[in-house]
Amino acid sequence: MALEDLLLRLDALAGGRQSGIRIEDTDRTHPATRRAFVWIIWLLALELLIGVAAVVIALVLFAQGYEVPFSVWMRTVIVLGMTATLFYFAWRASLGWRWAYQRLRLFAQIFPVITLVLAAIPGLYPTWMVTEQIIFSLIMIGIADFLTSDHMRHAFRKPEPTAP
Repeated sequence: MALEDLLLRLDALAGGRQSGIRIEDTDRTHPATRRAFVWIIWLLALELLIGVAAVVIALVLFAQGYEVPFSVWMRTVIVLGMTATLFYFAWRASLGWRWAYQRLRLFAQIFPVITLVLAAIPGLYPTWMVTEQIIFSLIMIGIADFLTSDHMRHAFRKPEPTAP
C-alpha cells in the first residue's frame, strides 16, 4: 500500500489538478481499451529497444575511435528517459487515470514532430541516427493513432460536471 501512496503522489505531480480523475471501470475494462493498451505497450517496448540499440551503436562507434557528436549522446539519453516516462503514463492510463492518458496522447503527438524536425537539420546527426529518428517517429505516430481513436477519446472523455 505504501508504494501506491507514493505513486499517487507522483501522479499528483505529473497530473496536476486532474490527477484524481479516473474513467469508468466499464470503459477501462472494455476490450477495445485493453487491446489498445496492449498495442501501445508493445510499441513502447519497440521504442525502448530502438533507444537501447542507438546507445549500443554510439558506444561501439566510440570504442572504435569514431567521434560521436554530443548531440547523439543527448538524443540517446533523452529517448531512453522519455520512453521510460511514456511507459509510466501508459501504465497509469491503463489503470484508468485520465491525466496519464492525456499526457501520453500529447507526447505521442508532439514527439514525432520534434524528432522529424531535428532529423531534418543538416549535419546535426549522422545518417544512422536520422534513420533511427524516422523509425522512432513512425512508431510514435502509431501510438498516437491508437490514443486518438474514437473509442479511446470516448473512454477517456472529460467527466460530466457534478451538480452542486
